[in-house]
Amino acid sequence: MKYLLECCVDSTESALSALRGGADRLELCGNLIIGGTTPSLALFRQVRRLVSLPIHVLLRPRFGDFLYSEWEIEQLRDEVRLFREAGADGIVIGALTPEGDLDLAAMESLLAERGDMRVTLHRAFDMCRNPLDTMEQAICLGIDTILTSGQQNNCYEGRELFKELSQVSRGRIDLMAGSGVSAGVIRSLLKETPIRSFHMSGKKTIDSGMRYRR
Repeated sequence: MKYLLECCVDSTESALSALRGGADRLELCGNLIIGGTTPSLALFRQVRRLVSLPIHVLLRPRFGDFLYSEWEIEQLRDEVRLFREAGADGIVIGALTPEGDLDLAAMESLLAERGDMRVTLHRAFDMCRNPLDTMEQAICLGIDTILTSGQQNNCYEGRELFKELSQVSRGRIDLMAGSGVSAGVIRSLLKETPIRSFHMSGKKTIDSGMRYRR
């Protein structure tokens, strides 16, 4: 049975560590410590040059919620095009309405620039009002993957929603578990749910090499 491990990285060093650790795919972002924002093109190009794995790029203009202004949507649309032209394999996007529904107009405008890239609906899904309706909309839009914690603080706590989503989706979209993923959690979810795709960062705090400290 096929499994997929996607590692979220925000530096060339972490991308190379993910490659050595056995990742199947990268989600490249900036500022992972605040949940991730759009990475620079320079970082993408460096990682693309050094790492042979598929790279999906997180497109998120700022920290915070997923209600975006027209200017932010325009920025995101330009970024979809820029990363497509730079050779990204996929993008990771999401936009919501004030009522907590998927912003279909915004999503359609972003997807119009996707070309052949694959698309993941990121954890805006976990902030949506009705996960079953949102999943159906994502399927209709042609989105390939939903990254979710099951609308809970971590993906193991969200396992009941994973079961429901899997049953309703009937394989029409890939469901990827994120938040709190570890080897033990993966083993548990493999036993208790149909989920076979997992997203993790494996963060570790490393002290700076600076010897002079002011």
